[in-house]
Amino acid sequence: MTLLQNDPITQLAFSVYENKGVFAVLLGSGLSRSAEIPTGWEITLDLVRRVAIAQGIEEQSDWARWYRNKTGQEPNYSTLLEEIANSPEERRAILHRYIEPSAEDREEGRKVPTKAHHAIAQLVRSGHIRVIITTNFDRLMENALREQGIEPTVVASADALAGAEPLMHSRCYLLKLHGDYKDARILNTDQELSAYPESYDRLLDRILDEHGLIVCGWSGEWDHALRAAFLRAPNRRYPVYWSTRGSLGAGATELVTHRGAKTVPIAGADEFFQALQQRVETLEQSQRQNPLSVELLVNSTKRYLAKPEYRIQLDELFSQEAERLLAQLDDQSFAPHGQSNQAEFRSRVSRYEALAEPLARMAGALGRWGDGNELALVLDVLKGIYHQAEKIGNGLTVWLGLRSYPAVLIFTAYGVGLTRSQRWQTLHELLVASWSREYREPRRVVSTLFLGSWKGENNEVWQQLEGLERRKTALSDHLLEVMSSWRSSFAGVSSEFDLVFERFETLAALAFLEENDEANLEQAASSTPHGVFAGMPVGRAGWHDSSATMLLHELQSEATITALLDAGFAKGSRRFLELFVGNFKRYAAKMAFW
Repeated sequence: MTLLQNDPITQLAFSVYENKGVFAVLLGSGLSRSAEIPTGWEITLDLVRRVAIAQGIEEQSDWARWYRNKTGQEPNYSTLLEEIANSPEERRAILHRYIEPSAEDREEGRKVPTKAHHAIAQLVRSGHIRVIITTNFDRLMENALREQGIEPTVVASADALAGAEPLMHSRCYLLKLHGDYKDARILNTDQELSAYPESYDRLLDRILDEHGLIVCGWSGEWDHALRAAFLRAPNRRYPVYWSTRGSLGAGATELVTHRGAKTVPIAGADEFFQALQQRVETLEQSQRQNPLSVELLVNSTKRYLAKPEYRIQLDELFSQEAERLLAQLDDQSFAPHGQSNQAEFRSRVSRYEALAEPLARMAGALGRWGDGNELALVLDVLKGIYHQAEKIGNGLTVWLGLRSYPAVLIFTAYGVGLTRSQRWQTLHELLVASWSREYREPRRVVSTLFLGSWKGENNEVWQQLEGLERRKTALSDHLLEVMSSWRSSFAGVSSEFDLVFERFETLAALAFLEENDEANLEQAASSTPHGVFAGMPVGRAGWHDSSATMLLHELQSEATITALLDAGFAKGSRRFLELFVGNFKRYAAKMAFW
């Protein structure tokens, strides 16, 4: 007996977790049953009942038997709809009352997204599921996704497919094979379901070829066009998991056998998808260091900072944690080869953050409560991590650049901690510290690890992260998210943390500009009266108007000017600081049109 022999849901969870974004979900009418939206059979029997009662027939205990006795045939959903309604518009109107929730339905929790819908939406939000195929007309899946802040790309007709966002670029692609109940072009009858538009067939062929599949709530008996897509799928590069309550019917058995699918016995869709989502989430959390151990490291850092006699213990604490991180950064899962795609990029970013979190939060605490003597220790850690990353020079550019991401995180946390405490001199010393490079001229820290000067920064690449698809400064925005989640270690409950973060990035941009001579900046400014006259990395403050206004006001106040110049910023020159402010304003004007 193997470890997972009787636990197919955990096996599936491992597949979904390790192949982030690879699995698609196929949902049939069974998924909506617990929302009390009737299945096709239940609608069929209700239509039989309504027609019979309209003809004066008394209420029957078994309408299916009555229909058989009356017509000599089995009740058939398609036949009844064709007989009752002559046009697609009429059929849509009939279905509307079965699907659209009334005020009473909403109050009593009927015809609204189920636990299964919510669990799937959470898997989409975490990036593990990106493609959903459904035979359902209802909008339960869309509503559950929107509750998670996800606006799906919905394809419910051939026309919608023609104008839809490409599959590979969509955060969530929802293909409604039979249409939408508010659209007269829904597919109901056997004739309508015998074949899909050619564009649908091409899309289905691609999805079934390039994705793993989780099937739930579809019997596999009806919808001949969907069955045909299964049977013509060319290969089995990713597995198919078919969830089932009880034994499979003949149609599903044929498809399972053809695709070599693994059946997953379930009690219901709600329980199945909730268990799957929870186990995927557990696997993701298991990659992160125990939160209690992280808090212990941060608290130890603060305790050692409090007394000079603990300097050796502080150094050893950082050295041990740095060695742990360095050992894990060479794991084979971070090899700079293999496929580059959105799912893998998101996965690597998440794993790097999990590994770097303890050291980053410890460094942030040093920045907040240190006295300047800790700078050498932080620089040693940063350089050690960066040099380890640079030891590998062959591979995909995106993975090679990302190898030093942990150093960026630690640098940013320490810098934000310094900014939170307004330790301007130590912050400037950090930013301009010399960074030696083998066989090349030394660079400064700010020219190595800050935004666009860091080799791993590429806005289009970082736009692959969840919610950053249209951001002008995707890396800066993501770093703010990460630092916000770690802020308790080095920023307290500051209500203006966003401004603290953007203040750090603005001062880092000023330090970056200091590589230029003031005379050269004067000449460039005068010869370029309207546009940017000196290159420098600018973060989210460049487009975040409210923060930019406050930061520029600070940089032109006498108290701030004096404090920054005394700390070494702007080369101690008021005019240099004025030139920076002017250049920053021009960047902001330019970014407004990006």
